[in-house]
Amino acid sequence: MLLTTGQAAAELGMAITTFRRLVHAHLIPGLTNKGVRVMVPLEAVQALSSRRAAPLRSLEAPEIAVLRVEADRRAREGNAGNTEWTGFSATLQAGEIQEAMRGWWRCDAPSVAAGGVLPVTVSGYVVAVLTGLGRWESNGQGRHAFPDAVLAGYVTDLVQPVVHLTAPSAADRRTAELLLGSRLPSHSGGPIAYVSTRTADREGP
Repeated sequence: MLLTTGQAAAELGMAITTFRRLVHAHLIPGLTNKGVRVMVPLEAVQALSSRRAAPLRSLEAPEIAVLRVEADRRAREGNAGNTEWTGFSATLQAGEIQEAMRGWWRCDAPSVAAGGVLPVTVSGYVVAVLTGLGRWESNGQGRHAFPDAVLAGYVTDLVQPVVHLTAPSAADRRTAELLLGSRLPSHSGGPIAYVSTRTADREGP
């Protein structure tokens, strides 16, 4: 059985624009087209709806930052024509994801670093995990980058999920495995949100 993106979004309790971020990030396999409509397998929606909440209580820090991103897009800066990835896509290589997620984000850098781990979410699902946040740079205008950040892992299929663990540290790989593919809702007016790890596991998209 196939659902429209509107029906799939309704099943997951999220706005259709929120669900479409998952589609545009190539995180849902088995999509087909019916005319101009994108059709989603019911089994994929059911898998996403039953996904466990992120087990944040297993983390040491009482609070962590969450990086909320859109599907990837090309961004050009300056007049030199340099092009870089922004956002996330399951079609990107690990190195491209790592560079795209390192910054520049409007955030409180010490608070991000204190959490020790930075989950990356698309529409409330953890699609990548960064560690190595101890050093940061500022552009002087409230935005920060973490040049030493390590991509501990990422997913290329959110439904299964298909997880790739890429950190050299076994501890970082375990943290990534713990979080990847889970549901981690957060609320913020910008790309960085802060969530408590000591409250009850969250529900919802």
